[in-house]
Amino acid sequence: MKKVNIILFGIGNVGGTLIAQLLKTRSLWTSEFGMSLNVPVISNSEKALFKPEGIGENWKVDFDENAQTYKLEDILKFSQKHQLENPVFIDATASKDVVLEYPKLVCKGFHLVAANKIANTLSIDFYYELRRALDKHKKQFYYETNVGAGLPIVQTVQELYGAGEKITKIRGVFSGSLSFIFNSFSDSESEFSEILKKAGELGYTEPDTREDLSGNDVGRKLLILARELQLRKEFEEVKIQSLIPEKLNGKTSSENFQNRISELDELFEKYKKEQQNDHVLRYVGEIEVGKSNLQARLISEPRDTALGQIKGADNIFEIYTESYGEQPLVIQGAGAGAAVTARGIVCDVLKLSQSLN
Repeated sequence: MKKVNIILFGIGNVGGTLIAQLLKTRSLWTSEFGMSLNVPVISNSEKALFKPEGIGENWKVDFDENAQTYKLEDILKFSQKHQLENPVFIDATASKDVVLEYPKLVCKGFHLVAANKIANTLSIDFYYELRRALDKHKKQFYYETNVGAGLPIVQTVQELYGAGEKITKIRGVFSGSLSFIFNSFSDSESEFSEILKKAGELGYTEPDTREDLSGNDVGRKLLILARELQLRKEFEEVKIQSLIPEKLNGKTSSENFQNRISELDELFEKYKKEQQNDHVLRYVGEIEVGKSNLQARLISEPRDTALGQIKGADNIFEIYTESYGEQPLVIQGAGAGAAVTARGIVCDVLKLSQSLN
């Protein structure tokens, strides 16, 4: 029986959903794959629960009653003391501080699975430093959810590139939140601010919706895919169109911005009216590989195209290659939500686990 031990950092919306999925899945993995899955450590930024035998269904109560303040060294000592086989560190946070510890974790014997995008979007020097550490210590790093939540976009790009396929362009709607916002806005008479509020209520946007409207999330996803294609790009080189008027950016507080979002209505109504017939608004990311050009921007797209037809919070990626010619490989599906993101992490853990000796 192959044993895999999960050390989870981040037990919020995605992390909590992930725990539920792992606990539900482990009996299947035992019967189908001969693999024993254990979760001996779960933590947030302040406290950690250490259970050598692994957490169970009542982990929330257990965490509230028994979690203790900790440092990373405590996790390393715990892992060594209990001789945890095949330890996998899962990062379900958005913390830069955690990411900076990745090389040390790898050196101490941990594999990595991350929903956190930061490790793949820091400087190119850090990017390759981490990969050198992974190679040296023969550890693995999976991060499918960095780009398409539960969609297999990173894996597909890696496999095409590794097979010698020349990828010429990647284009698509990379953000589930912006997808929902513009899909809804293009097909309704509602004000832009009303749709923005609804997206927040559904949990598609960040608490400060400027995080979504800035386009930075799309820019980071473009950078991640570009680096998979060995383009040595920095985040500052990505051309990003922000959708936030200058008067609502800068020093304006998040609360003040939320109170003033109706000021966006006139601008976006103008964008809508300036379109040709049978066109819709889409916030699109695009990589032109030959020109080493990465761009995120709002466009008007014909309604009858693949990008024009998406609904809800779907993501869609068009991958253009020499073999496929003018017809791209298209990957489409849910691009937002804790359940699909958590499921993507579970898939990464399964792929990693199956590759272990």
